[in-house]
Amino acid sequence: MKIINLILNVIWLVFSGIWLALAYTVAAIICFVLIVTIPFGVAALRIAGFVIWPFGRTAVRKPGAGAPSLVGNVVWVVFAGWWLALGHIVTSIPLFISIIGIPFGWANLKLIPISLMPLGHEVVPTDRGFGGR
Repeated sequence: MKIINLILNVIWLVFSGIWLALAYTVAAIICFVLIVTIPFGVAALRIAGFVIWPFGRTAVRKPGAGAPSLVGNVVWVVFAGWWLALGHIVTSIPLFISIIGIPFGWANLKLIPISLMPLGHEVVPTDRGFGGR
């Protein structure tokens, strides 16, 4: 299963991962510059690492995430989350059209929830194969 994840991640990197990771990195840099939003920048970098190499990993809710994460996620959606979610949608369209890229288009759509609400989540390895959640 690890070789399949490696192959999928390399294909993903070429067709989606590098561009999406750059978008998250730009969002992180903007958050770091504004100082008050540094926690958002840390979350954006965490997701950038996940987006660049997603197969074999998954995002799960942190058990202790509560109201502060919810409030932070609302702020994130307003200022950056919807742009990044739109980037996933736009990237998934040509992948779906190509037919061979359908699994990668679907993976893009599965990343939208974490792009909208990154706080209170952590990225962990998965023991399930492609598409496992």
